[in-house]
Amino acid sequence: MNHDCCNKKTKKEGHKGGADMFIIWVIVVTVLLLGLAVHFGMKTGATTEVITDSQVTMSVDSDSYDWGMIDYDGGIVSKTFTINNSGNTSLQLYKVETSCMCTTAQLKTPETTSRKYGMHDNSTDVFEVKPGETADLIVEFDPAFHGPSGVGSINRTVTISTNSSENLTLTFNLLGNVVKN
Repeated sequence: MNHDCCNKKTKKEGHKGGADMFIIWVIVVTVLLLGLAVHFGMKTGATTEVITDSQVTMSVDSDSYDWGMIDYDGGIVSKTFTINNSGNTSLQLYKVETSCMCTTAQLKTPETTSRKYGMHDNSTDVFEVKPGETADLIVEFDPAFHGPSGVGSINRTVTISTNSSENLTLTFNLLGNVVKN
């Protein structure tokens, strides 16, 4: 008498395949749900809430710079701009953006240094400059970022939103000519 239904090997193989598929599906669904949560979390992240203030008084030392000739193999070049809060209320700087991925921008006060912001960063940070203080805007440009096709004239821009009702957006222009020696 042949009792295949009682054969332990047959039952175990059938059960194992079902359990493996169940675990695989649980993992796949979990990864998909986590991916969606991360995707939508980044898209709907915290909104920067800054109120414009007519009392904010500020100035910049310069809003443009020309590096002149930039050696393609010479490494990253930088320029520091100074933003002065000459008023009696806090200056708030936020939404730092660069015009190209080869360029980064970073804000610095005596107490705080921001992370480096690039072209595709969705910066929600609010950087505060106290009355009487200055902030440095440090801009870095990597001449080799685009490879050999990046040789030639460059024009890069950094924009920063502010809470100043007179200067809602600061724009800094940087020029140069990348050369391969």
